[in-house]
Amino acid sequence: MTPAFRRYVTADGFSQFGTQVTRVALPLVALLVLDAGPFELGLLSAAEMIGFLLFGLPAGVWVDRLRRKPILVTADVLRAVALASIPIAALFEALTLAQLYAVAVIVSTGTAFFDVAHLSFLPSIVTKEQLPKGMGTLESVRSLSVLFGPGLGGWLVQALTAPIAIVVDAVSYLISATLLASVKAKETPSGGRVSLMEGLRYVLGQPILRLIGFVGAMAMFINGIWAIVQPLYLVAELGVSATAYGLMISGAGAGGLLGALLAPRVIARFGHGPTMYGAAVLIIPLNVLVAFTGPGWRLALFPIGMALVFLVAVMYNVAQGSYRQAICPEALRGRMNASLRFLMWGSLPLGGVVGGLLGEVVTVHQLLWIACLGTAAAHLPLVLAPAVRKLKITDDDGRVDDDAKQDSRA
Repeated sequence: MTPAFRRYVTADGFSQFGTQVTRVALPLVALLVLDAGPFELGLLSAAEMIGFLLFGLPAGVWVDRLRRKPILVTADVLRAVALASIPIAALFEALTLAQLYAVAVIVSTGTAFFDVAHLSFLPSIVTKEQLPKGMGTLESVRSLSVLFGPGLGGWLVQALTAPIAIVVDAVSYLISATLLASVKAKETPSGGRVSLMEGLRYVLGQPILRLIGFVGAMAMFINGIWAIVQPLYLVAELGVSATAYGLMISGAGAGGLLGALLAPRVIARFGHGPTMYGAAVLIIPLNVLVAFTGPGWRLALFPIGMALVFLVAVMYNVAQGSYRQAICPEALRGRMNASLRFLMWGSLPLGGVVGGLLGEVVTVHQLLWIACLGTAAAHLPLVLAPAVRKLKITDDDGRVDDDAKQDSRA
């Protein structure tokens, strides 16, 4: 890979590790410092992802009209400044839930623009043949951050308090901005007027992309519930310490890292469609395993189960991510990615609110079962779609074979 790609990946590494620290620290700020309940945690989870719902589609227009690198740098700096306000307010004993919500909204808005630009920037620094490897590398970095970041976050929360731990994420965004600013890449933005809805029409008009968006939307809705149930069940219900909580979440990273390493080889051997299909089949029983987490020895089921879930989930992500990047024209890539982010991640804040409301009327263990069974059910449409099993990219233009297209219309 080129020096530009190495800088791109290194920047992503710093950003991802910082994000995982905040993933642990931010809900613990609300839970341990501000005494938030299930509904307040649900609102915080919704605020952390509301940017995709509000700005997911406009972000795609900006990314296709303008150069992507300045968008990435600006989003990183915006998120760093917003997060830095939390420890400052805590030092002056002025921190409130309202500020946490406001910071979460600002960060999620920056993330909505950053993620679309980041994914659309990748084909500018690698060839189409290198996309599966490039996506696999990004998933490896993300999995490494999940493996080590939450544990570090939990330790920082226990050693320095949750608000101070968030400083790590603010610094990581500044480092990421500096590295991305130095990446050299040839970009070809349209520079003219582009249609907001063109990307959405493209996604909805492609049967496989439409299915990916639908499954992703359901899965991310349930992830909104996951964001609430993890700290409530492990920390508040089972009494796990902040450090142990971070380490348990890190179990997902171990599986994700293995999945990222295996994905390019599996895709090369079986194709994009069979890889997506096989991952969806395996996710269903593995999520049920996590639901049996409990006190004593059953506590180990959470990190073990999540490691296995993330192993196959990352393989699915690499397959669908490289597939959609390969088949989409460059001039539409930003809006295509933005449309899928809007469809998928836009449902996450709704899941957070619903999860918060459910947490007020059911037990936390029942909420865990809802999250596990919901994730399993979200992947059923992929298992039941015959077109996915036959899907293969057949040439350099990203076309798919005729049998898969025929089945997708059936």
